[in-house]
Amino acid sequence: MSKKVLILSGSPRRGGNSDLLCDEFLRGARESGHQAVKIFLRDKTVAPCSACYFCTRNGGNCAIQDDMAEILDNMQAADVIVMASPVYFYSIDAQMKAVIDRCVARWTNIPGKEFYYIMTAAEDSETVMDCTLACFQGFAACLDASREMGVLQAKGVYEAGAVRSTRYMKDAYEMGRRI
Repeated sequence: MSKKVLILSGSPRRGGNSDLLCDEFLRGARESGHQAVKIFLRDKTVAPCSACYFCTRNGGNCAIQDDMAEILDNMQAADVIVMASPVYFYSIDAQMKAVIDRCVARWTNIPGKEFYYIMTAAEDSETVMDCTLACFQGFAACLDASREMGVLQAKGVYEAGAVRSTRYMKDAYEMGRRI
């Protein structure tokens, strides 16, 4: 059965390591017959949540008029959500954090999603991605009936494109194919 796949690429660098892995996941998902789309978050305007709770009084509509409504529409329509971020100070980057926080407007309308996580880091220590993964998992835990389906931790990649010469490219492709 064909699924709707939404890939949220939090990389601040187009063609950066996590963005390249998103492209491979996308290719694998499409080759398996799924409808897949990637949103490069840096191309979108997503302001931080102002905690005004306008959304709670207005049917999930946010007082901030930016690209987040489109992203939320895509999240609601998706069967599968892929969240990708480079590790910044052992956590997710600002682009991804803003999206997660702004989900407050409709988080109860994003149930039953399958989640995949893609993370990249220059460091290759055992625990470098623990907090980053916990951020993703914490978000998904707030959504009813969410399920973690796969995690890709690409360690030891720093310069943009460094991931190309690693097994992580194949891993991302295969993860997309296995949806």
